[in-house]
Amino acid sequence: MLQENYPVVIIGAGPAGLTAAYELLKRGIKTLVLEKTDNVGGLSRTETYKGFFFDIGGHRFYTKIEEVQRLWQGILKEKFIKVVRLSRIYYRGQFFKYPLDLFNTLSNLGFVESLLILLSYFKAQLLPYPEEKTFEEWIINHFGKRLYQTFFKAFTEKVWGIPCNIIQADWAAQRIKGLSLKAVVSSALFGTNHIQTLINEFHYPTLGPGIMWHRFQELVEHNGGKVHLNTEVIHLKHENHSIREISVQQGKEKFEIRGKNFISTMPLHDLIIRFDPQPPTEIVEAAHRLTYRAFILVGLMINRPDLFPDQWIYVHNPEVKVGRIQNFKNYSAAMVPDPDKTGLGMEYFCTEGDEIWSMSDAELIELAIRELVSLEMAKITDVEDGIVFRQPKAYPVYDSGYREHLRVIKGFLKTVNNLQTIGRNGLHRYNNQDHSMLTARLAVENILGSNHNLWELNKHLEYHE
Repeated sequence: MLQENYPVVIIGAGPAGLTAAYELLKRGIKTLVLEKTDNVGGLSRTETYKGFFFDIGGHRFYTKIEEVQRLWQGILKEKFIKVVRLSRIYYRGQFFKYPLDLFNTLSNLGFVESLLILLSYFKAQLLPYPEEKTFEEWIINHFGKRLYQTFFKAFTEKVWGIPCNIIQADWAAQRIKGLSLKAVVSSALFGTNHIQTLINEFHYPTLGPGIMWHRFQELVEHNGGKVHLNTEVIHLKHENHSIREISVQQGKEKFEIRGKNFISTMPLHDLIIRFDPQPPTEIVEAAHRLTYRAFILVGLMINRPDLFPDQWIYVHNPEVKVGRIQNFKNYSAAMVPDPDKTGLGMEYFCTEGDEIWSMSDAELIELAIRELVSLEMAKITDVEDGIVFRQPKAYPVYDSGYREHLRVIKGFLKTVNNLQTIGRNGLHRYNNQDHSMLTARLAVENILGSNHNLWELNKHLEYHE
């Protein structure tokens, strides 16, 4: 069955895809959004279970982009609250303030260890790596080897699943921009705070980020657009440097959709292998070599009103698999159905098909409870229930070959005249939702005649942590 022709077809109903649809419809351009799952929001969605709201990833709404802030505020109004940020590192039974606080860190580590860390830092300043190629080299140059081994190595490898000497330095430069031991000391002694990646407060939707994207969906549909859930793109049929139509599967039904312009937010790996006819072999091979980390959130419902005051805790203990713990009640009290209960998100970073990803839901819940108890944050009798949410291809990996693979793929995509890729996975860039939304707005402007290079979008506008 051949569906009607659309001026713009958007693949993916996450922040980038829905923003693009919203901006197009404001300009009167008929738009269709296709989402393969049963929910909008992508990685920024909210899931519910027994009255508890679970944010898949723990999102802070913070941006340097004024038009994005105005859009967020205008969409949700009074349902968009301001939250004072508190997050800490949990390491060896102690809580360390994050951003690192000089005096708190020295107090927790003790005089001897603190002295060794300072000596290690001075050594790194005298004998730095001349070229920072890897994450390990970047961190050691900025913090010294001993602090790297204490606070960065185990946690980073838990998140990414590869050694720090394989992760590329541009990931560190992007994600922890402006942070160094010198900056921490300067902040403590002189009150300066120019660290670009860290914030003291942020906005948050009262019932999690999902209500933001459901509101976007409502506005898109109210203005004449369509959002089809449970609809997966199977093939992108192209000829003469343009996509002519796409094959789509919705349940058991398959059909074709024609379009003049296409915007994709799907992972580049998935996009490339869906081209029909297939691109040259080197393009397909480059797509297969792009790697991703998956993400599992084990939601635990706790029969206690207070566990810890943080919105989230980074767990640096190498003997547990959990990487981060979200306390959703501390984002918004409305995230739990009863003030005497707490909703936690135990976050596990993994790769599709590995040991953690392959665990059953029951095994993951058991693991999460066991680790929460071992960290002395709750008792086993406090846990009321649990649920598991899985997110494939959550984080694009910056390994040693990704730049070259990306260069090859970009070269091919530039030859497809009516396709733009946007968002985190569409650009294979570990960005946040505000940056994804900006790529969407500029992609819309390109359809209207502008010539923005979305791959080189102003990097200084990004907020990372």
